[in-house]
Amino acid sequence: MLLSIAFFFNQADRQIFNTVLPSIRDDLNLTDSNMGLIASIFTLFYALMVPVGGILGDRIKKKYIIVISLLVWSAATLTTGLSFTLIQLMILRSIATGGGEAFYAPSANALICEYHESTRATALSIHQAASYLGVIVSGYLAGYIADHFGWRMAFYLFGGFGIVLAVILYFRIKDNYFSGNVVTASESPKNIRELLKIFFTKPTAVLLTVAFAGMIFVNVSFLTWMPTFLYEKYNFSFARSGFDSTFYHFVAAFIGVFVGARITDKLAQKVSRIRGLVQMISLLFGAPFIFILSKSDSMLIVYIALTMFGFFRGIYDSNIFAALYDVIEIPFRSTATGIMLMFAFIVGSVSPYILGTLKPRYGLSNGFAFLSIVYVFSSFCILIALIFFYKKDKV
Repeated sequence: MLLSIAFFFNQADRQIFNTVLPSIRDDLNLTDSNMGLIASIFTLFYALMVPVGGILGDRIKKKYIIVISLLVWSAATLTTGLSFTLIQLMILRSIATGGGEAFYAPSANALICEYHESTRATALSIHQAASYLGVIVSGYLAGYIADHFGWRMAFYLFGGFGIVLAVILYFRIKDNYFSGNVVTASESPKNIRELLKIFFTKPTAVLLTVAFAGMIFVNVSFLTWMPTFLYEKYNFSFARSGFDSTFYHFVAAFIGVFVGARITDKLAQKVSRIRGLVQMISLLFGAPFIFILSKSDSMLIVYIALTMFGFFRGIYDSNIFAALYDVIEIPFRSTATGIMLMFAFIVGSVSPYILGTLKPRYGLSNGFAFLSIVYVFSSFCILIALIFFYKKDKV
């Protein structure tokens, strides 16, 4: 529960910027490319730092990493509200916030799975669902605050609450539990080269990571620009554009993540490839709805497409790390998580800038339509892994 609350603020703090993006842009006289660059640097810096967090998570107590990560990103979120220039936004939002968040996920996900091996997908899905709530709440609340009190106040409030939560977690969160039922702690690799070798000699892990990178490319673009898409196309307020761009999508994802977890945890012992199979199908089924929401002029159709896109995204999310851990032994999972996140977010980091650069000429609608192709590509990567490599790589 405590980790779910932390992940709520992790995603809530991340979504604030996307919701109030037009307000920051206009207030500071920035361009769409500038705003896309800020989001891209955030994602890139996150990607570069997350493997460091993963390696540390397999070497020292995960509790300390989680608490310090929460404290750093919350302080950075709070001080982002003090920004007046592009450089300040890059330092406080892109580098400090992105760097702080990077250390959380590897340790948190690995720690959860140490306690929940047989119910892995369900436990991770509860944690993942908290991130959806964070995006929904901040999507509306940050927009409401920006409409009534200015965009800076949203950063002050969310950052302040995160700092308080970090103090609570320090006293309440439990330290590592290690079951040792696959590989003993004494057999853990002693250097980074060994850690990397374990990951990259598993083609299934590599292909799952490539597929995840495609999903993140789509996700970062969607979260960054969808509020602006609704704000500009339908003349919504900040509050409504922030709410509508997240609510339908993430409520459906909330349902989908538990559907996917229920299916895979129930069938994992009978169907060895079920986690990857569910991921592959969900990406393939989600792709058409990305295209539909980008091209439709009917708000009803857009809402339906957002909902279905979210539902299948949730099913995929339920097994992101559960599927990876099918081929990675327990002592190496934090490192493997860090590697997976690093590559995915490096790829995803370019997407906000690309869409921001292309927006004045081609429009966001065409940019979003392209994202559906990326989903299909990711689905194909998982299919290749399941057919040719999974049986050999499974632990």
